[in-house]
This record gives sequence, C-alpha cells and structure tokens, in this order.
Amino acid sequence: MLPLYFAPLQGFTEDSYRRIHHELVGGVTAYYTPFLRLEHKGIRTKDARDVRPEFNAGVPIVPQVIAKDGEEFTFLVNYLTELGYREIDVNMGCPFPLQTRHGRGAGILQHPECVTQIAEIIRQREDLTFSIKMRLGLTDESEGISLLPILNDTPLKHITLHPRLGSQQYNGTADLDAFARFAEKTTHRLIYNGDLKTPADVHAIATRFPNLAGIMMGRGLLARPSLAQEVIEGTEWHRTKRIALLKKMHDHYHAHLATIIPGEAQLLTKVRTFWEYMEEECGRKAWKKIMKAGSLRNYLNAINELT
Repeated sequence: MLPLYFAPLQGFTEDSYRRIHHELVGGVTAYYTPFLRLEHKGIRTKDARDVRPEFNAGVPIVPQVIAKDGEEFTFLVNYLTELGYREIDVNMGCPFPLQTRHGRGAGILQHPECVTQIAEIIRQREDLTFSIKMRLGLTDESEGISLLPILNDTPLKHITLHPRLGSQQYNGTADLDAFARFAEKTTHRLIYNGDLKTPADVHAIATRFPNLAGIMMGRGLLARPSLAQEVIEGTEWHRTKRIALLKKMHDHYHAHLATIIPGEAQLLTKVRTFWEYMEEECGRKAWKKIMKAGSLRNYLNAINELT
C-alpha cells in the first residue's frame, strides 16, 4: 500500500486537529504542517506554536516552510532545526495571491533564480532531508517543467505535485496529463495530490500512476476524515459509521478549543471550521443548519441531529 499523507491547509490542520485525527482514526503516514513563514522579520506566535514539539508529541509530522528567496529560507530552516526537526517540506505551491504576489508559494515558480538559491542551500545542508510541494506553475505549465534541471540536481526525498496552476487556485480539475508529463521528466520520487474525495479516486490515481511514491490528500481528508483509513482497509465505510466518526472527532475538537478560547462567539467561529468542507458528506440541509447556527447551543443541537 502506498504511503498516505495529510496535506497542510492553513486554518484547518493545526496541531489540535492533527492530534485528534491521529488518535481517533489515523491511516496517515505523516501530517504536513501549514507553512511557517517570515512576517515582519519574525514568525507569528500561533505559527510557532503549531510546530512546537510538545504540541505534536506522538504525531508524525513534517513541518513546511514558505519562502521567496534563500535568505528567508535559511532563517526558517534554522528555526526548525533548533527545535530538533531534521525533515522539512518546502512550499512552492500555495496558490493564494497574498503569497504568490510576493514570490512565495506558486509565485516562486516564475523566479528560477530564487528556486536556485533555495536549491543551493538544500545541497549544503547534508544534515537535513528536504522535500518540495509544488504546482504545475503559477500561470503556465512550462514554469514547473523548466525548473526540473534545477530540482533534479537537488537532493530531495520526493516532490509532491498538485497538477493545477497557481492561478487556478482550486477551480477546474486536476490535470492528470500534465502530471504525467512532469513525471516523465523528473528524476525524483513523486507524490500525487489533488481532487481525491473517495477511496475510488485514490485507487484510480494509484492505478494510472503505478510508480508513485505516495499519495497526499488535503481537502478530501478534511471532508471525509476516514478516507485514508478506508483506503488502507480496502472497504468503503457506511455513511452511518463515517458520521459517527465526525461527531466523535468534533466532540474532542470542541472540548479542546473550549479550554483555550474565551467567549462563546469566538469559540463558535473557530470550532465551526471543522465542518467547512463537509457539505457533501453531511448533506446540504444539515450542513447549512450547522454553518448558519447563530449560537453555540443551536450549533450543537444541529450536530446532534446529524444522521
């Protein structure tokens, strides 16, 4: 069975969510953390907390960094190595304009000189293991392909490719033909990421690309937290079992957040993110009732009614 990885999503897959998922369902070889970034010459407190080893004890994680050049990359790598990490993932795929317009995430794919800076630092850090998560390009598939001479000459554990352009964000569908073209030209082990919602989706990708080093799931796992375990078991869970898991995970998540977030309104705003991607899993009517609940009491009642 191919290794299955949980992709990072800002605002969703933080340490508490990862820990609860790992303890209650699992099936994931490693959880990739939302990217660590440099902001105002430092790291935000909440981002720093997310990678603290004491908040991730017992959970297999790989921290991810996002940088626009070698200087930012060096700062972030040094920060993580001081915490004891020896494996780091490099984000070259974030599609959001807040990052891409500054040359980070998928934006760096248009700047081969900056990718070269990062690659040179990776080559120098023989004490560490690196991987890259990337898009096809920011605005054109040729941008990613053109970087392969640099990347193929860089020691990487693997490349994870989400076969969309950064400019697409999450619109349209993943381009499997473009993924195949990239796979033909890279010398690295390749992990697939994108548009995986069901066990059948995962099986189809593994069948089409038999030489994959693994499969990474993000929104699909948030929408269906049992997905990786279903793939491993080779059996699709009945919806009743999946809903029972959602409620159990939510109860743990709610209980944890209630200990650290003061105020009912703030707690409701945060805990409701648990359901953000679950409209299809819950059914539109039930999902809307959960998402539009105006009080914590009504919100919890809506969850209790979910069947």
